[in-house]
Amino acid sequence: MFHNGYSGWWQYLSVDSTKKPNINKLLLSRVWSYAQPYTTKLFIVLLSILSATLLSLLPPMLYKQLIDTTIPSKNYMELNTLAISLIGIHLASGLININQRRLTAIIGEGIIADLRQALYIHMQQMSLRFFTNTKTGEIIARLNNDVVGSQRAITGTLITLITNITKILFAVTIMISLNWQLTLLSISIVPLMIFPARKVAQTLRSLTRHSFDLNAKMNVVMNETLNVSGMLLMKLFNRQQYHQEKFISKSDAVASIGIRSAVVGRWFFFTLSTIGTLGSTAVFWYGGHLVFTGAFSIGTIIAFIAYLRELYGPLSSLANAQVDLSTSLVSFERVFEALDLPHQITEYDNPNEINLPVSTIHFDDVTFTYSLSTTLGTATHQTLSKHPRHKHSQDSSTQSHTTSNKQPGIQNEQFSLKSLQFRIHAGQLIAIVGPSGSGKTTITYLLARLYDPTEGSVKFNNIDIKTLETKTLSKLIGMVTQETYLFHSTLLENLKYANPQASNKEISDACEASNLTELIQQLPQGINTIVGERGHKLSGGEKQRVSIARVILKDPSILILDEATSSLDSKSEDYIQTALMNLYQNRTSFVIAHRLSTILAADKILVLNKGQLVEHGTHKQLLKIDGLYKELYQTQYRHNINTTNYLQSNQSSKPK
Repeated sequence: MFHNGYSGWWQYLSVDSTKKPNINKLLLSRVWSYAQPYTTKLFIVLLSILSATLLSLLPPMLYKQLIDTTIPSKNYMELNTLAISLIGIHLASGLININQRRLTAIIGEGIIADLRQALYIHMQQMSLRFFTNTKTGEIIARLNNDVVGSQRAITGTLITLITNITKILFAVTIMISLNWQLTLLSISIVPLMIFPARKVAQTLRSLTRHSFDLNAKMNVVMNETLNVSGMLLMKLFNRQQYHQEKFISKSDAVASIGIRSAVVGRWFFFTLSTIGTLGSTAVFWYGGHLVFTGAFSIGTIIAFIAYLRELYGPLSSLANAQVDLSTSLVSFERVFEALDLPHQITEYDNPNEINLPVSTIHFDDVTFTYSLSTTLGTATHQTLSKHPRHKHSQDSSTQSHTTSNKQPGIQNEQFSLKSLQFRIHAGQLIAIVGPSGSGKTTITYLLARLYDPTEGSVKFNNIDIKTLETKTLSKLIGMVTQETYLFHSTLLENLKYANPQASNKEISDACEASNLTELIQQLPQGINTIVGERGHKLSGGEKQRVSIARVILKDPSILILDEATSSLDSKSEDYIQTALMNLYQNRTSFVIAHRLSTILAADKILVLNKGQLVEHGTHKQLLKIDGLYKELYQTQYRHNINTTNYLQSNQSSKPK
């Protein structure tokens, strides 16, 4: 039915993970745009960090006072004061940290929700082409893993960065006041921390992106097999072992890269701690000499050593800041890549109004090819060039402001429709026939604007449907597809999906018109029965009747349906044909016809071949032409009549 015009979009989204992280002002600005709604809370968090840092630096001074003054002078009152102060500092720090954690959780979960909602809304607006070429597991991975990883850049890396810088500034200030020579010796090792940080940042960024890719592939396997359709197919063909091995392979790959990331990270921290130990040892040695010579008190050296821990810990974290920033921004990059995928179906800036009813439908020189697709190769570069907070908007350049949609430079064309020209009037029943792959379904998808023509235009009342609001077009058109999709919910909720405000009488009338009433009476909970995953508890014919009832509730003026009844039993087929006759009333209908009865009743038959309209007219008119329709009639439709008559005659001749 559809040609695979391009391979999965994720191939275009992938960037070279071996390159240096593209951390620039535009990317950071766009990341920050998601934190801006929480500026007040971030400011309170910043104050909490400053307060908690100051409190954490007080105990070493109290230790110094205790060792150098309080104990030698045996001052009990001062001893009690110092003890109470230590308890007070602990309690105050704990309460501040709890409030800080609450605020960071609010900020983090808010950012996750904002990103996930923006991505979900953006995905909803992608064209059908996108979803026919994209694995669901890949989309879910972006909505889950990448979004959750993104907030770490703000609530994790950013807050940790501020905390560590604050601690370092305060610690160095106090240490200089104690002894500037020891302070210089302490910070002399900082350059040694920078080189391994740069190397590890690049390595971990590569591993992180690879890990996300592998997780997405594992999600694809789970999504394709752990549902009713995938499980049924797997069991019918006894392919459990194959899928087990496939999943184990993906799972082992995820585990393997997780181990590599953990080991690289541990080696990095071991290197930093070794450098810190060298610095601490030098301070111990030199400080001990100062105590021996009387230049330092014992309390001072103990306080200095305590501040050394407050210095080296944050310094190690700062050295790791590039690593953290690089790995956490990978998630943001991946989310932005998906958000920057251009919409192929866009809303017109100044939509036209249409006077109802729709009197004419005109395919005006329509050409459509599946080789054209969203140019995703530039998506990564656009990620850093778009305005930071334009989450739901499209660049005006991507919108079509002309009725022509001609695309220059088409290569490797795979035309589904070519130069299609016809006009339909209100109330007509149009049958669309032709060999498989001739473009029948494509016509219906263009009518519903699930795709836009490559060239030419589809017009209602001489108005290009691209200039109409999507919601206006949706109200006009109702479609019954060959494969009926039902949600894992009650039958009632599936019916009301078409019209949430439908009254009980409207629902009852729709069920009656679609021959669904008898089925509902037989269901265990009636209309409130859960239909199962994809409606799997219902038969094919029952699901089609639900689909017809759903369209009746929508009450569209233009009906599109793929009349797929060939695989149903005769009783189900009779039910559906009766329902369809009710559905055709007072509507302009386009039917991909599989039954001769529909073709005979049609006001006009469109005969397609290789994407071109080769014949059109009524059944009688087309039979007079020695063309494709006559050939199809003699080889397919007439055969169906003979077969039906043969079966009926045999059945009636059986002894009773």
